[in-house]
Amino acid sequence: MTNFINIFPLSIVVYPGEELNLHIFEPRYKQLINDSKESKKPFGIPTVIAETMGELGTLVEIVEITKVYDNGEMDIKTKGVEVFRILEAVKNVPGKLYNGAIVNYPENSDKSNGPLMQKVMEIIRQLHSILKVNKAFKKQDDELRSYDVAHHAGLSLVEEYELLGLFHELQRQEYLKQHLLKVLPVVAEMEALKNRIQLNGHFKNLSGFKL
Repeated sequence: MTNFINIFPLSIVVYPGEELNLHIFEPRYKQLINDSKESKKPFGIPTVIAETMGELGTLVEIVEITKVYDNGEMDIKTKGVEVFRILEAVKNVPGKLYNGAIVNYPENSDKSNGPLMQKVMEIIRQLHSILKVNKAFKKQDDELRSYDVAHHAGLSLVEEYELLGLFHELQRQEYLKQHLLKVLPVVAEMEALKNRIQLNGHFKNLSGFKL
C-alpha cells in the first residue's frame, strides 16, 4: 500500500509498539500535531542521521495530548505503529508549515525464535548487570520481541536504524545477539579497568607468586 503522510523528522529511531513522549514546540510541528489530532490520522517519524533524513521511519499515532501550554506548546504521548519507506519527500505541502512524504509499508514478519530471543535476553541482562542498570520490561520474556528491547541493548543510532531496516524478526534477533556478543566483553573489560583505576594507590592484599 502506498499513501501520503505528514512527517516529523527526528534524530531518533522509533520502533513499532514503542511508547514515545514528545514535547512539541516548533510552530510547524504544533500545526502537524493539531492536524493529526483533528483528522485522527497518524504521522511519520523518519530517522535523521548526520543531518540527513533516511528513507525509513515509523508511523506513530497520538495516544494522548497530556498538556497544552499557553504558547501552544504541547506534551504528547505517541505509540509506534509500523515501519514505512519514503518513496518521495514532499517539501511543500499546500497551506502547511510541515513536510510530508509518499510512503509504502514493507512486509514485516513478527515470527520469533524462542531460544534465540531467550539468549538475547540473557546477554542483555548480563550487560545491564555489569553497567548496574536495573531495567524491568513490561512483558514476560516469552512475549518479548526485538523491538521491545532494542533500545536497551547498547546500539548506536546507526545500528538502531540498521535494525529498523530488517523486516524479519529472526534477522533482528540475530542482529541483536551478534551485537551483544561483541559489546559485552568490551564493556566487561572497561568495568574491570575502572575498578583497577579506583584501586590504584590503595593497600593491596595480594598473594605472592610461588616459583
